[in-house]
Amino acid sequence: MPRTKIEKKEILEKVEKILKDAESLVFVNFHGLRVGDTVAVRRQLRKEGVGFFVAKKTLMRKAFEDGKGKKVAGSFPELAGEVGLAYGKDLIAPAREVFEFEKKFKGQISILGGIFEGKYMSKAEMTAIALIPSQKTLHAMFVNVINSPIQGFVMALDQIAKKKTA
Repeated sequence: MPRTKIEKKEILEKVEKILKDAESLVFVNFHGLRVGDTVAVRRQLRKEGVGFFVAKKTLMRKAFEDGKGKKVAGSFPELAGEVGLAYGKDLIAPAREVFEFEKKFKGQISILGGIFEGKYMSKAEMTAIALIPSQKTLHAMFVNVINSPIQGFVMALDQIAKKKTA
């Protein structure tokens, strides 16, 4: 059943709101993903603070090119297959979470590109962004780097103490 003009207008407004509010946005192809898997993906994304919305590509293109949301540098990419939008307030979370599902559901879900810091990004660029560790992991890595010289110094003192007692 075709969508009415009112439904299309509501979808346009929703996509424009997503574009305006999201810090980062990923175009996701979910061709061949079963309904049960889709529900699991949506739940996990929601748990990580990432929204997921599916709309027709023509309506998406119209919302992005309309200019009512925020301006995005570059041109709207060509999107193939069934397309959804993964979006969130965190800059990296949408790409990282979709990438995790891409590894889990090989060939059924994939990153097509996205919007990062106000620019359209290619699939390769969004995949590179997805590989950036989470902020907690980065903090742990930083603490480990700071702790490493201290730990080495303590181990050296321990070896010196053992030599003097032997």
